[in-house]
This record gives sequence, C-alpha cells and structure tokens, in this order.
Amino acid sequence: MPTGSPFRSTPALTPTSIRASVPAQAGAAPHQRIGLLSTYPPKLCGLATFAAALEGALVRAGHRVDIVRIDDGFDDGVGEPGATPSRPTRVAATLVNGDAGSVRNAAAVLSRCDVAIVQHEYGIFGGADGAEVIDLLEAMDVPTIVVLHTVPRLPTSHQRWLLARITAIADRVVVMSRTAHERLTASYPVDPRAVVTIPHGASVPMFDAAADVEPRHAEHPQLLTWGLLGPGKGIEHMIEALSLVGDLDPMPRYTIAGVTHPKVFSAHGDEYRHALMEQSRALGVAGSITFDDTYRDLRALTRFVASSSLVVLPYDSHDQVTSGVLVDAIAAGRPVIATSFPHAVELLATGAGIVVPHADPVALADAIRLVMTDNDVLSSMVAEARRIAPSLSWASVADRYARLSDVLVRTAAAAAVAM
Repeated sequence: MPTGSPFRSTPALTPTSIRASVPAQAGAAPHQRIGLLSTYPPKLCGLATFAAALEGALVRAGHRVDIVRIDDGFDDGVGEPGATPSRPTRVAATLVNGDAGSVRNAAAVLSRCDVAIVQHEYGIFGGADGAEVIDLLEAMDVPTIVVLHTVPRLPTSHQRWLLARITAIADRVVVMSRTAHERLTASYPVDPRAVVTIPHGASVPMFDAAADVEPRHAEHPQLLTWGLLGPGKGIEHMIEALSLVGDLDPMPRYTIAGVTHPKVFSAHGDEYRHALMEQSRALGVAGSITFDDTYRDLRALTRFVASSSLVVLPYDSHDQVTSGVLVDAIAAGRPVIATSFPHAVELLATGAGIVVPHADPVALADAIRLVMTDNDVLSSMVAEARRIAPSLSWASVADRYARLSDVLVRTAAAAAVAM
C-alpha cells in the first residue's frame, strides 16, 4: 500500500461504532463492487466452498463480485461435497504463488473494486507460512477486509508476527467465533479495534415447525460425518464408538461422506480411508457403515445433511476456532455430537449439541445412546439448532460483510475529501 493511501490513515472504528454507523437492518447496504481473493471451486478445500457461497449470497443481494482465484497447484476438478461448480466468467484473475508479477496483477485487479475481501489461511499463499500475502496487501490501494480462518493457539514466532502484520495492514480482520476473537486480541500484538466477528455462513433449509422429531429415521437412525478425509478427523474413534452401541434397536447406520484431502492423497494416497474400512471390518460394524464419495453441490448437500438423524464431529484438534461443517449441521437443524474443539464448545453451549472429550469412543457411544433413546433430548437439541440457524444463513452473513464494506468505503471517501 502506498504510504499516502487514505485507507490506512483513517481512525479505526470499533465494532460498536460500526454497528452504530451502519443503516438499520430494514435497508440493504448500497450495491458495491467487491473483490474476493480466495481458493475457489473446483479447488478441494473449505475456503473455496466458503468463497463460492459468500460470492453467491453477495451477488443475489445485488453486489458485483470479482474473484481473484489462488492457484496453489492442488486443483483436481472434482469439488468438495458442498462446493459450487466453478463459474469462470466471474474469475477476474488468478494469483500464482511464487510469481511476483502475478501478485502485483492480483493486487491491481482487486484495487479496481470498492473493497477487497481476502481469505486467509497460512497454507494457501506462497512463501514461509504464506508470507506472500503481505506483499499483496501492501500493493493494494483499496479498503481491505481479511478473513482469518485460523488463529493458532500456539503459533510459531513467524506465524505470530505474520498475523499481527496482516492485522496492522488490513482495514479490518474478520474472525468467525468469539473464541477466535478472544484468542487473537489477547495473545497476539493486534489492535482490538481492527477485529470484527462475523460467523461462518451456511445454507439454511426451510423447516416445518409442526414436523415431529423422530430419532428412528426411516428404518435406522442415520449418523453422518462429512468433509475431506485425513488423519486428525478422529473417525476411527467414531467407528469404535459404533461398535459399542450394537445393542441399540434399531442399530444406527453411519455415513462417512467425502474424499481424501488432495494434499493427504498426494503424500499418502487413500491410506487413511483404507485403514478406516479395515477397522470397521475388524470391529464387526462394516455392515452399518457407508463410505460415500458422491459429489454434491451446496443445495444437495444441505438436503443430505438435513436428512440425517445426528451429525458427529469426532475431530482430534484441540485448536479449531472455525468449523464450516459444524455451522452447516446447525443450520440444517441437526443435533450434533462433537469433541471439545473451541468452536464446538462455543456454538453448542446453548443446547444444540453435546460436547465430549477428544479420542474417547466410550464418551461418543454414551452420547449417541442418549440422543437415540431420549426423544426429549433430541427434540430440545433440534429446536435449539433451528433457533440459531437463521443467524448463520449466507444471506445474513453476506449482509454483514456488505455493511462492513460500506462503512469502510464511506470512511475512506470521507478521509480522502479531508486530505
């Protein structure tokens, strides 16, 4: 960013002052041209899915979105379950990691917009810990919002410096949970006034308020875990848990939906998936488990999740402050059993799910047994998930990004006039 840019010299707005200066919810934010830098379908990753969904919601609200797509060499044209097929007409440029000219071009394309939204994960940009993002941000001449998908609890010194530098350059950084906000502002040298919380979005189906909640879905309760597969998903603990609830009548069926993460596949092939299949055979539950690698677009995935009886997220991570799969499950009105990663502890605190210890098949089995045998517990969890769901809709989330963008654009324009 040039030294004289008005976008870096304006006084920071606190989240409270942002809310106060944004028009009432009854009126939509003015239509804007928004640049969006991210991985993008057919890329296999959660950020690509997030970007396509946010783009779609912004476009439906009347905004123009110019996509600058990050190419990190792992696109395979398949698409993660829930990803939206690529729409090349909206891809204005491609950022090729390690190419300084490409970085400058991406910055120039984004600077043609009213505001730029930059998705951030350490692994998607070039350089050590993705440090090329600094070059990009410094080259841009437009108000910038950086969306942090990861805030490490125990960062390396370079990761800590990098996140602090990103926060200093960007006009605002967005985190998606209270835990991420508290961690970033308490553990990193950042200005809290630059940090805004906007939840991860989800596709919210229409609910029939009068419909009964019945755990014996069809002939068997349907348990579901989905997303890209690889070590750390904790699915082996869930398979062992399933072997501990064999006395339930009817016996639950468990679907594991998704393909192996492309970076995992590149290094290790399908070893993790094959190990899970072998484990299910060894424990005698293979007949109750389905491995489903079907591609589903966002609409089909929403119906698929909503048709399950229970979503299980047995992740090994103690550090995850944002989970799009968790948000999708709650938005679909499904009860959730999850290990105690930070986002689950936060989002399920009001009763939409049950949090269990990590790597504890017995605790998982006990939670499954409770939800599958107690209609009052299940009904209460579903009701709370449905209460929360509207605030997580992509339309609601996109509106919050548009309003934040409008505040930054108006602030920058006022500062430019005053100079």
